Amino acid sequence: MALKTSSSGLVYSSEAGRMCPACRQAKADCACRAAKVVQGDGLVRVSRETKGRGGKTVTLVKGLALNAEALAELAKQLRSACGAGGTVKDGVVQVQGEHLDTLLARLQKLGYAAKKSGS
Repeated sequence: MALKTSSSGLVYSSEAGRMCPACRQAKADCACRAAKVVQGDGLVRVSRETKGRGGKTVTLVKGLALNAEALAELAKQLRSACGAGGTVKDGVVQVQGEHLDTLLARLQKLGYAAKKSGS
């Protein structure tokens, strides 16, 4: 019989669905997920980017020190304020189109120290 190592374990359960490999709880009840927060320097940077996107402009919001759920909720508010689509990838909110001024105003209204970054 093989010995169990610490890296092996349950990754999916028919009762609970996907399981967290770190705390061995269901993803919905994961205790370590709430503890993961992106650390920032207190400044939220808003920039625009076109590289690697076929010439299309995307506005990026970086430096938000929020957990995954709060970041997704804020991204939803920002996208609806701009009337555009977008996503959250690796702690960075991406909003389709050039909405630099709109996002800066909305973030400052919500109490974040936001500034333009880049060009």
